[in-house]
Amino acid sequence: MWTCMALLLLSVISASGELQQEDTEPRRLPPPGKLDFGYVPAGVYETLAHYEPGPIGILFHLVHAFLHAVQPNAFPHDLMVKLAKDKFGAIQTEYQKAIYYEIGFLVCAAVGLMFIVLVPIVGLFFCMCRCCDNCGGEMHQRQRKNADCRRGLLGTLLFSTSLVITIGVLCAYAANQNLSSQVKNIRRLVNSNMRDLHTFANDTPTQIDYLISQYATAKNKVIYDLDNIGPLLGGRIQQHLDKEVHPALDQVLNMAGAMRETKEALENVSVSLVVLQEGAGKLNFNLSQVRNRINRTLNDPGCHDEESDATTAQLCNNIRLSLSQLQISANFTRLPNVNPQMEKMNNLQKTNLGAIVYKGFSSLNDTPHVVIEQTRSVVNNVQNLMDGIGNNISSFSKGFPVQTCLSNFTIFISHAHAKIEDYYPEIDKMDFYRWIGCITLCCMVVLVLAFNYLGLLCGTLGYDKHASPTTRGCISNTGGTLLMAGVGFSLIFSWVLMGVVTVLFLAGGNMEKLICEPFQTKELFKVVDTPYLIQPEWRNFIPGYLYNDSHLELTAESLYSTCKQNRGIYSAMRLDKVFNISSFLNTTVFTKDVVGQLDNVKIDLRGIILLEAEGKQNLRDFSEAGLSEINYADYLEEVNKGVTAVDVLSFAKELESQTDLMPRGALQASLKAHVGTLQQIHRQQIVPMEQAMKYVRARTALNQSMRFLERTASDLPNKVIAVLDAIEAAQYLISQNATFLIHRETRKYTATIIGYFHQYIEWVKTSLALEVAPCKPFSNILDTAEIMTCGFLVDSMNTFWMGLGCSTLFLLPSIILAVKLAKYYRRMDTEDVYDDIETIPMKNVPTYDTMNRFPRASAPPRHIDW
Repeated sequence: MWTCMALLLLSVISASGELQQEDTEPRRLPPPGKLDFGYVPAGVYETLAHYEPGPIGILFHLVHAFLHAVQPNAFPHDLMVKLAKDKFGAIQTEYQKAIYYEIGFLVCAAVGLMFIVLVPIVGLFFCMCRCCDNCGGEMHQRQRKNADCRRGLLGTLLFSTSLVITIGVLCAYAANQNLSSQVKNIRRLVNSNMRDLHTFANDTPTQIDYLISQYATAKNKVIYDLDNIGPLLGGRIQQHLDKEVHPALDQVLNMAGAMRETKEALENVSVSLVVLQEGAGKLNFNLSQVRNRINRTLNDPGCHDEESDATTAQLCNNIRLSLSQLQISANFTRLPNVNPQMEKMNNLQKTNLGAIVYKGFSSLNDTPHVVIEQTRSVVNNVQNLMDGIGNNISSFSKGFPVQTCLSNFTIFISHAHAKIEDYYPEIDKMDFYRWIGCITLCCMVVLVLAFNYLGLLCGTLGYDKHASPTTRGCISNTGGTLLMAGVGFSLIFSWVLMGVVTVLFLAGGNMEKLICEPFQTKELFKVVDTPYLIQPEWRNFIPGYLYNDSHLELTAESLYSTCKQNRGIYSAMRLDKVFNISSFLNTTVFTKDVVGQLDNVKIDLRGIILLEAEGKQNLRDFSEAGLSEINYADYLEEVNKGVTAVDVLSFAKELESQTDLMPRGALQASLKAHVGTLQQIHRQQIVPMEQAMKYVRARTALNQSMRFLERTASDLPNKVIAVLDAIEAAQYLISQNATFLIHRETRKYTATIIGYFHQYIEWVKTSLALEVAPCKPFSNILDTAEIMTCGFLVDSMNTFWMGLGCSTLFLLPSIILAVKLAKYYRRMDTEDVYDDIETIPMKNVPTYDTMNRFPRASAPPRHIDW
């Protein structure tokens, strides 16, 4: 049977490594991240190995407290180990320790033996003494004044004692009934445990199949990642390359934008310059004509001949000197055009540098496709390898007779259950005899209690305080007689009861202290797990017996505790000694060959061209476009100048004011006409050039374009060289230095693929340790045995002897009190006689003369007076 169980457990472990072939159904793509293998289907075990005694548990706790008081010593671990090793031969040398441990039980047993021996002897002598009219046997009662008080006290004490005895016998009866009722639950507990064992055997194949089926989860995820090796591996490579390549290509794009903006700026300069040169030329021409005309007018004889006055001459001279101011300020006609630069830029724009850059981006973004094409054979080999692994592991796991072992185990359970069923009639029969015996013992006490209660009842109801001891009524006399009958039965039964109590006390008490309590505190397991206890050559007997390796850390306590937690039998039985699932899954081709194939991944990115030679030449031509040859200072200087050197309107007013000082005549009239001409030029030409949108835009465009061109031309060759150097560095990184990056990312990708297998392996190991074939039924069997032994039998037996023993002990005071109280209930043969009737407690005496007829004792009263 053990061989079958070992094969079964081995098959459980080996089957967990089985890898199924790819299903013919459409593949489901598992979600990214951690794999979800679901939950292992688990059967529900019925047995609740927990016992709640109910109200009678209070009595159980009292018994435990009493036993702790009797035996407070710790569990004798060393003594039990020595006794077990020497097969109780060490009791001769270790008797002192045994006596010290059992001293409480021995004292109580000695008291019980004294009770058993002395009670019959004392009872015999007591009966013989009473037969001789001694020890209260004389039917004579002395009259005392406190007779009523003594009678009442004795009756109360006897009633109280009887109540205690009643409580004790009720406890014993309750324990007896509890044991009988719990015996009926044995069948339910056994059947529940057997069903749990069947559940264990039936669910284990399902759980194994589930472990095997969940390999498809890891396999599908691996295949999914292999099919998407381009985005996963190539995408990560591209992502890292982007950090270096993207800024370089962005610089080229920026330079292409600068080229386009430069061309636009040059065009704006050319257009603006034409507009401004046209306007400035017309104004300059008109101002030159007015200036020449004024000069000719000032050549008039009225300005410098002898007949003209000094004022006029002076005014003419002042006007002549101020004519030099009458000219344009911003002379755009002297600025050269930018046609050579525009021609070069137009030639540069024939090459679409942006398209070339985007082609480089496209080449870089094509990295995932390059990876797909270059790893196609490796991916196919890995996928084929996984199918081959599944076939190999499947054939390996099929070598274990799982179904045969499970069938044999199920037959064994059924056979054992049938044998147990055969014992139920014998158990019921034995329990019936036990119940009859316990009821008989209880009935002995109940018989004494019946005499006590009836005696108290009759004695109390039949008592007549006016009657003398010799004239007591029949009911009172019957009560006394019943009390004495109870005394007799107490003497007869008490030593028998104490004998039974002593035997049950020694048996039940030691079972509680040496078996039940150590089981709860696991001290019992420590004794069982003592090294070299079962076999001198075995350190731990369980692994020594199962695996022939006694040094393996597998003890009864660890096995029980692990199964108590409902963990898998693989971890509980340390089956890794038989079949190490970790070594099996890690050392096979399960991951080794996959890693070997993925290590063959070779990725060559030298086909990626970031910037073609045409684009590079275009950048060099841009740096030689002649932008540095433009005299930006002259342009900006002219742009920032005003339209004229002097305010023409102010000049005209000043000329007019000076003309007004001249005498009237042809000279004044000519100058007045020139003032009008200047005002007309200011209104028609200068004001439009200062405020008209056409000229404002032209000046603004020229100013902004020149400043932009100046910035662009500033260190342009070095900027272009820097851009080309960045492109060359990025291209060198891709073509020459990307090997390390590709190797690193390939290792990460391989680790991801292998990580799915490791997740499956860890899940299998965890499931084997915690969920597959949970061994709770085996700990439940031990717990059920403990419940039936300690909870049902020992606790009930201890409660029975405690109740019965308490009743038996209180029979002693009951005997004494009943003997003394019977004197006050029974009819006496004689009584005390007093001369002074006033001294007699009974003042109202019957009318018949007893004093004369019976000088010392009273005769029974006449029938007529009854």
